[in-house]
Amino acid sequence: MITRFAIVTLILFFISTIFVIQSLSFHVSIPFIGRRKVTIGLMTAPIMAIAILWASQCLGAIQIRNGIVGTDNIKPYNILILFISLAYMAITLDVTGILQAAAFWVSNKGGSSGRKLYFYFYLLLTVISMIVGNDPVILSGTVFLVYYTAATGLHPDAWLISEFAAANTASMVLFVGNPTNVVICEGFRINNAAFTAYTILPFVACSIACYLALMFQYRDGKHVPRKLNVSSQLNPRDVLRDPVSAIFGSLWLATCLIVVIVLSFFHVDVWKVVLPFAGGKFIFDICWDHYRYTTGRIPPFNQDISDDIEAVDPMATAIRRAMSDDIRRNDTLKSFNSTLLHHDAGTPEPFPPSLPTIADYLTESSTKKSFNSSHHNTLEAFTPSHPKLADRSTESPTQNVLGEGSRCDSPTQTSHIPRPPSLSKVPPPSSSPSKFLPKLRHQLRLQYKKLAAHFPTFFTALPRLPFGLIPFAFSQFILIEALEHQGWINIFARWLVIASGRQMMPVVWLVGIFGVILCNISGTNIGATILLTKIIRASDFSESTARAAAVSLAVASNIGAVSFTFSASLAGLLWVAILKDKGITIKQWKFAMWNALPLFAMTGVGLGVVSAMMAVLY
Repeated sequence: MITRFAIVTLILFFISTIFVIQSLSFHVSIPFIGRRKVTIGLMTAPIMAIAILWASQCLGAIQIRNGIVGTDNIKPYNILILFISLAYMAITLDVTGILQAAAFWVSNKGGSSGRKLYFYFYLLLTVISMIVGNDPVILSGTVFLVYYTAATGLHPDAWLISEFAAANTASMVLFVGNPTNVVICEGFRINNAAFTAYTILPFVACSIACYLALMFQYRDGKHVPRKLNVSSQLNPRDVLRDPVSAIFGSLWLATCLIVVIVLSFFHVDVWKVVLPFAGGKFIFDICWDHYRYTTGRIPPFNQDISDDIEAVDPMATAIRRAMSDDIRRNDTLKSFNSTLLHHDAGTPEPFPPSLPTIADYLTESSTKKSFNSSHHNTLEAFTPSHPKLADRSTESPTQNVLGEGSRCDSPTQTSHIPRPPSLSKVPPPSSSPSKFLPKLRHQLRLQYKKLAAHFPTFFTALPRLPFGLIPFAFSQFILIEALEHQGWINIFARWLVIASGRQMMPVVWLVGIFGVILCNISGTNIGATILLTKIIRASDFSESTARAAAVSLAVASNIGAVSFTFSASLAGLLWVAILKDKGITIKQWKFAMWNALPLFAMTGVGLGVVSAMMAVLY
């Protein structure tokens, strides 16, 4: 029976989803802090919905506990510990510059053939995303393509949409590629190796279908020209900042994944394996950075040097140096510089600094601040007329590197050392008497900067870790527990049973199609996966039908990110925030238009392969 509490719960669930899709921002005045922008969106809307539901007695402490501890073999804390641990290993690997070096190498292999280069980039991003997941690819790949297309005068849409599609499609292969995969493995008790066995064929089919669809819609020379006016060779060593960490990190991550797959046959919780590996990687990062710092391989901390000058993005430097002739020949110097100079200078943030996470990229109020920090503030460092550069015109290595006829320093020199998140030069305590406890704030900021200079790998990776995923994922679990408490999960399950007649093939297509749709309207693909997992389990299908539904959901939750709204996935929100920061605006309607054909192709082909697999297996 549907009660008034059930109706209120469903309404608030969808209202919170609306704010996840389109955030609302306004300013408030807070004592001791001042006027601040408050955003009701991804990080806050679900939590506010939970608070209102609890106050109105639509859910209780039991549902909140179940949303954190878990039910039906789905353990939210297990999923989040696993994902944060893997994210740390993947992001610290990215900090070494190995992904950027791979992109440089592939660009050289593509040469002046636009079609060949387009295919090579798609293949590279697909392979990397299979191993490390989509977030590191979105973080590094997007910035590289922005710089590269600006330098060569290419229209960026085709290349950026291809990157986004490749990264999200490939994340379905390994269970660690996407948080939704972990939810499915936990919810349906699918072995980690078996998950890959189920998804590898749909992935191959979806990846091929996606590439063909992209090539068809970008067949004109405007987007992917047959011939590029490029003759330069990019040196991968210019961006490979730390070869030792790159080698160790690659071997360490590969070993971790192999051990996880082997131990999954013995029913060992995955987080119990991955967390110690992340701890081992953390110890290595601290020890190796300390060794480099004490031996002079990392420049010592200097309070008087601005981070904006120290932290030049080596990728942008290498591209401009190597492609200076191509930039001049293509007359793209102005557009390339405007990409680098797009940021606003900003103002110092009072301490303690809010360490920006991946989630911070996804909120309008902190997009500029967080991206400026984690991508080294290339804006001010590339501005020849900036006062900080003007004052240091004779001593800054940045100005020499970026000169028209200059040569880039060796990749082992300090200009290529990965720098931690940039904190503006610390003002003296007396310069801001209106701030709360300015002296203490000044000391803490200074101490943070010293530690960040000593241990750059950890402090560069820390802001990128998806800590914002923790409250968001827990809130999604709690909201869906509230829907189950009010009877909605059983109602939806009954509708699924009626629509499918408990037949396997209709279940595959219904779950797959509704999975793609729900990614757009139920709080990202994470919310859609949790909701559909609960519904399928409540439908009490046979074991074979439930397994088919799980594989269909795995395909839908990953390709559903390549969808009509940016909020269909956290990666989509991160991707559009990075582009906005770099001065590239892709409208929501254009994003939906470019993704429509690849999405329809992948949905049809992917679910068709799943249907064929299930027909053979069962």
